[in-house]
Amino acid sequence: MVVDARFDYLKPVRSEMGLVLTPFYWAADLPVRAWQAVRDQFSSRTEIMAENERLKAEALLMQRRLQKLAALTEQNVRLRELLNSAALVDDKVLVSELIGVDPNPFTHRILIDKGAKDGVFIGQPVLDASGLMGQVVEVMPYAARVLLLTDVTHSIPVQVNRNGLRAIAMGTGNPERLELRHVADTADIKEGDLLVSSGLGQRFPAGYPVATVTEVVHDSGQPFAIVRAVPTAKLNRSRYVLLVFSDPRTPEERAYDAARAQEEADRKVSEEQGATPTATPPAQGGNPAQPANGSKPPAANAATPATQPAKPAAQPAKPAAKPQASHAPAAAPATPVQRNQEAR
Repeated sequence: MVVDARFDYLKPVRSEMGLVLTPFYWAADLPVRAWQAVRDQFSSRTEIMAENERLKAEALLMQRRLQKLAALTEQNVRLRELLNSAALVDDKVLVSELIGVDPNPFTHRILIDKGAKDGVFIGQPVLDASGLMGQVVEVMPYAARVLLLTDVTHSIPVQVNRNGLRAIAMGTGNPERLELRHVADTADIKEGDLLVSSGLGQRFPAGYPVATVTEVVHDSGQPFAIVRAVPTAKLNRSRYVLLVFSDPRTPEERAYDAARAQEEADRKVSEEQGATPTATPPAQGGNPAQPANGSKPPAANAATPATQPAKPAAQPAKPAAKPQASHAPAAAPATPVQRNQEAR
């Protein structure tokens, strides 16, 4: 110990001993490092999975807003002017996951993991990141069944986003095709037109993409054209869906409430603009103490306000009949007002 403390002769020996003991240090630290590696592996996987789910939900919400904005680009300004509405794309939504598919090949239904406990109701619209998928037809406490647009028993009112032409899109039993029924042969519709929900019937909210026209067949011997479209929603591939909670009010009620709110806002603005006080002009004759209700002014010997200190008793009081004080004796009697002030 003395040699090691005072000289450097043992440094090579210490270095060689450290080299020999290195495997023992590594073996002793192996369980701790293994535990840390396993913990980091599982924690990293959990964090990545949670972040992945969160990003999927955010992407779904953003794509939903974008798809509705596609239908509002031509009508947004006009509808705001007519309805005085400022919340056209702020419907409340709930993210749900698909947990089952109906095995019947002739029925297009799916099962989702949200039910009556989450506020789901019959007739509620369901959409994915690309467009409308269908509506809820059966509600259970913790699950619900959704009827897809392509089912043969389903139909939805739509309109052409380009010109507002209204039609009815019906399911064909084919998950990749819809048909528009009773479209006039002279109607202004062509391939590539985007079909959006019209909002008629108060079941589906207006403005959501439904399908894209893929074929228009004109037959001169038939009064109606054959129009086929492909749904914009990925009915066979979407795993996560959105349940839309639309405003339960009718368009008339929304317009009435918006008008009332606008009137209330205008009234508040007018009140704020007219709230500046104006100075009350003095009464005629130069008497600023004249009351506004027309009552008679107090006598001259009692005109001293209560907040003003009383004059000393040695000062002569001014008589009411003369504008200037006369040479009254110093021991003039005090007025009732002065006696009250002295008592206070």
